[in-house]
Amino acid sequence: MHISNIKKTISGDRARIAATYTWEDCDRPQTEVYIETASAFAEDLAPNANAFLLGGVMPAMLHGERRVYIDGQVCPELRNGLVTAMQQLQQWHGKEACRPIAIEATQGFMPGIPRTQARAASFQSGGVDALATLRSNRLDIPLEHPASIKDGLMIYGFDLGAYESMDQNLEAFEYARSRLDKLGQAEHFTLIPVYTNLVYLDDDDANRFWFYFGATLAAIAHAFVPRISTVRIASSDSVLGELVPMGSHPLLDPNYSSADLQIIHDGARFSRLEKIGLIAQWDAGLQNIRACWDAFRAADALNCGRCEKCLRTMTQLLVFDKLKGCRAFPFDDITPEQLNDLRVGPVDLSAPRKELLEQAIRTLTVGNLKNWEMLLQELAKIGRHDLVEVIRAKLAEYARCERRRYRESFRQKVARLDDRLLRGQLRKIYRKLR
Repeated sequence: MHISNIKKTISGDRARIAATYTWEDCDRPQTEVYIETASAFAEDLAPNANAFLLGGVMPAMLHGERRVYIDGQVCPELRNGLVTAMQQLQQWHGKEACRPIAIEATQGFMPGIPRTQARAASFQSGGVDALATLRSNRLDIPLEHPASIKDGLMIYGFDLGAYESMDQNLEAFEYARSRLDKLGQAEHFTLIPVYTNLVYLDDDDANRFWFYFGATLAAIAHAFVPRISTVRIASSDSVLGELVPMGSHPLLDPNYSSADLQIIHDGARFSRLEKIGLIAQWDAGLQNIRACWDAFRAADALNCGRCEKCLRTMTQLLVFDKLKGCRAFPFDDITPEQLNDLRVGPVDLSAPRKELLEQAIRTLTVGNLKNWEMLLQELAKIGRHDLVEVIRAKLAEYARCERRRYRESFRQKVARLDDRLLRGQLRKIYRKLR
């Protein structure tokens, strides 16, 4: 992959940095990738080679490129960290899927000069993880301290606007932005809107992006090096909840730091329920939770109230007696019928993208299984045995689906071995025995 033509432009009310990505070893289209913000933050946005390297190195590795060759100067600390991150991904996913690639820079490897005054930021979507990071920072760090979060980076191009072939739903993003602007005023941080098409580099497979999304977040942070010196990426999983390999992880994110920007993976000490507990006692955050991943929801709503993530978050708020009165969701109670609407079972990966995403956001999967299991005891404590009964049934249905998938996978493996080694003789013997 060759990353070239790095530039910065200002037009109207937007400032943009952009670069051209040309694939060298696979048949993928050349793409101009941009990171954009409001013109009020134009001086804070830099055409930083580190940012565009981070944006391209993981897609390049996963598509079998032999190198990333970038026009510009790269920080050696970032280069070294990326090698470590690629090695970690290879350890998790295997040599064939993740083979570390070379990093080359036309102007060599030199560290940047850190800011003279430290300034901390975090990514702020309004999600439970992001709000919990902000809240814990406010409880622990005095506002005047350099480690106090002063900026929140809000990205259009992840849950909303992430897929080139779909409706972008910019209106829903701007509505959420207006709500979080008010939260920023109340909590003394500046909300910085960021618009990007970084995900378009590799948006033909929605699952692959989640292998490395921490690197994409870090790429955006590096674009704002003139303004910030530290950025926190909120953990989406807990050490106590069996931390699993995923694209943002305590073993990955710190490797995306450079000499002039520190990346911190924050909040892995909290379970999801503990994060909800933090927010439940903080009304400003409670009224602005944006848990929903439904990219097709109404433009004037933070949450749809029907998807798996909405239902899980509302049920968790119910445990703390905070769902009633939380204006971020369209319902003030949870019924067994609502939980019964959750899908259980595999998602049809061959379905058109919109249909695939609609299935995924309404499905109970291995990624959210632990969170539902943790709710059983808490719901029983508050006497919501009607919900406990439905959740137990859904978990049992999930277990049955997994056993069925395992049996089918085992049969397929045996059949392949039979064809390759025994020329189908095992299958013939089985049929005769039946």
